Amino acid sequence: MKTGSLNTLAWQRIKNNKLAFLSLCYIVLLVCVAIFAVLISPDSSPNANEMHIELATQKPLTRVLFLEIPKQEIVEISFLKKIFFGRESKVKRIPIESYTKDQNGLEYYAYKSKVKHSIIGEYTIKEQIFFLGTDKYGRDLISRILIGSRISLSVGFIAVFISLIIGITLGLISGYFRGRTDDMIMWFVNVIWSIPTLLMVIAITLALGKGFWQVFVAVGLTMWVEVARIVRGQVIAIRELEYIEAGKALAYNSSRIIFKHILPNVLGPVMVISAANFAAAILIESGLSFLGIGAQPPIASWGGMIKDHYAYIIMDKAYLAIIPGFAIMSLVLAFMLLGNGLRDAFDVKN
Repeated sequence: MKTGSLNTLAWQRIKNNKLAFLSLCYIVLLVCVAIFAVLISPDSSPNANEMHIELATQKPLTRVLFLEIPKQEIVEISFLKKIFFGRESKVKRIPIESYTKDQNGLEYYAYKSKVKHSIIGEYTIKEQIFFLGTDKYGRDLISRILIGSRISLSVGFIAVFISLIIGITLGLISGYFRGRTDDMIMWFVNVIWSIPTLLMVIAITLALGKGFWQVFVAVGLTMWVEVARIVRGQVIAIRELEYIEAGKALAYNSSRIIFKHILPNVLGPVMVISAANFAAAILIESGLSFLGIGAQPPIASWGGMIKDHYAYIIMDKAYLAIIPGFAIMSLVLAFMLLGNGLRDAFDVKN
């Protein structure tokens, strides 16, 4: 019979759990998409915010001709900033209905316009396909979806990181030292626990102000209580085991026992709760953006996209709200399935 470390056995169990493994692959794929969103998006401008009001709410697979005129002044930016954050287009893009060329230049009709315009000088004509159509501001919807994945994943990662730092620290201290220290920490945990999560997030967001980073901090500061309670319970059970008593008998200091002997043994349950917290953070951020106190325009956010287009649900353009809603649902579902897989993988009874 082959044996291995707990982490090796857990990884084998996750690979054998098809739903959990597929969820992990989906999350990794979406992380890669979010990192390189600017490179793969049709609209590579910052926040995919190139607006053409005349193209508002175009249906998926709409083809539009664009007249591109070089701009006189172009602000140069670094290569890394251009790749990860986008840059303003080097050309002015005008959607057109039709055009004719002659010796004097170009004559064209603007999109859905009967007024003829002419241009003399350098220009190019290109066709663009809007695979998912455009939003109510004439922005490419698929580009906004891809860029919006960054907000959800970033909020999840940073909020979970903040919650782990606070929750693990307080949980370790509370569970190991017990006594008055435990009573004080648990009193504070119970007070925070009694406040509705969304209400606290809204209060913190309003106190810190509306913005991108404020959402990360606000969500993270409300999710640590679950981590603290789980870590405390695990530490209370572990601190009574023989190897901890042996460490105390050998006069190891408390920090060595906590961080070298106890902490590694509580990471399994922490990983499980982190996956659930990640899903919760995505939902909270989407809810805040829908309410208008999350990521602010022109930043692309799935919750903000639903807010902008929820009125279209009763019309023939319901997909404008359904697509970002499906993106939120699929990502949350993936993290919940992964969390279930991690729970089964780290269950020593199996």
